[in-house]
Amino acid sequence: MRLAFKIALRFLTANKGQTIMIALGIAVGISVQIFIGSLIQGLQISLLDTTIGRSPHITISADKKNTALEDYKQIETWILENYPEVKALSPTLSKGGFLKIKDTTEQVFVRGFDLKRANDIYKFDKSLTSGKLDLALDEVLIGSELAKENSILIGDVIQIITADQKVFQVKVAGILDLKVAALNKTWVVGSLELVQKIFEYEPNQVTSVEMQLLEPFSADLLSEKMLKEMTSFAIKIDNWKVQNEQLLSGLKGQSSSSLIIQVFVVISVVLGIASVLAISVLQKSKQIGILKAMGINDGVASLVFLFQGFILGIFGGLLGIGIGLGLLWSFSKFALNSNGTPVVPIFINYSFIGMSGLIAVSASTFASIIPALKSRKLSPIEVIKNG
Repeated sequence: MRLAFKIALRFLTANKGQTIMIALGIAVGISVQIFIGSLIQGLQISLLDTTIGRSPHITISADKKNTALEDYKQIETWILENYPEVKALSPTLSKGGFLKIKDTTEQVFVRGFDLKRANDIYKFDKSLTSGKLDLALDEVLIGSELAKENSILIGDVIQIITADQKVFQVKVAGILDLKVAALNKTWVVGSLELVQKIFEYEPNQVTSVEMQLLEPFSADLLSEKMLKEMTSFAIKIDNWKVQNEQLLSGLKGQSSSSLIIQVFVVISVVLGIASVLAISVLQKSKQIGILKAMGINDGVASLVFLFQGFILGIFGGLLGIGIGLGLLWSFSKFALNSNGTPVVPIFINYSFIGMSGLIAVSASTFASIIPALKSRKLSPIEVIKNG
C-alpha cells in the first residue's frame, strides 16, 4: 500500500499542470456547493426568524370562539411538567379595541402579557426603540407606526375604548418596532393585570397560552400529541406550520433546488475526474506495464489510481472550502441592503462544510474506481511490446 501511495504521488507530481487543473475542477465544484448550500440555509433561517422567531409556535385557546380560557395556570403546569420540548410559555389576553388620541380614533389590538415571560417569545427587549419595559399598572407599549402617525411621545396619556364604550386612560411608557408594519400600527401592549381590568376578565382568565419550542418544526407533531393527552381541558390547539403552509412550501422548494444543484455539481466532479484519470491510465500504461513486469501485482496497480483520486479529493476539497468561504465573505461584504446589512444573512454551518469536504474526497475516490479497474486489465507483455 505504501508503494502504491508513493507511485501515485510520483504520477501526480510528474504532470503538475494536469494535477492542478483537476484539483481546481474539484475545488470549483465544492466551492459552488458550499456557497449555494450556505446561502440557501441562511435565507431559510432568516425567513424563519422573521416569520416565527418572534411569535408563538403553538397557541392554546378555548375550544369555543370568543370564550375565555379558564384556569390557565393548570394548563401551564401540565405543559411545563409533561413537555420538555417547550422552551418558553406565556399566558396572553388579546382583545380588539380603539385608541383615542385627541380628536383621532384608531382601531387597535390590545395585548396583555406577563412581560418577562412573553419576552422569551416576542423579544420585546430587542424591539424597544425608546422607553422602558418595566411597566406600571397604568402603562403600555405601542407600535412605532402607531406612535409616528399620531405623534405620540413617551409619557403621553392615551385612552383605550372597549367595544362596550368603556374608557381607560393609560400612559405610554415605551415604543416598539416589531419589524412588521401591521403590528407596529395596531399593537398596544400592557401587563396581563391591566388588560384583564380593562376588558373585565377574571384573574384566572386569558384568551390563550402561547409557547415556543426547542425545535420549531416539531410543532405539528407536538400539538397533535397535546390534543390527545390534554382531553380534560376544553381547548383547541393551533401551530405555526398550519398557519404558514405557503412558507413551508417555499422552504421545501428551496431545499429541493439546492439539493438538485449540489447533486449535479458532484456528478460533474466525478465525471471530470474519471475521464482525466482514464486518460492517465493510457498515458501511464507503459510505466504500469514495466512496474507489473517488475513484480507489482494488479491490486497495487489499481491502488495507484485510487490513491490519486483520494489525494486529488483532499487537495481539491480543502481548496474548495477556502474558495467557498471566500465567496461567502465577499457576498456578505458587497451584496448589501441600503442600511448596510447583508441582503441574505450568511449562515456558516461547519457540519455542512465538513460534509462538503468529505464529499469531495469520496467523489474523487469513487471516480478513480473505473481507471483503477482499467489498469488491472493491462498486460505488461502487450504494453511493452506495443510501446
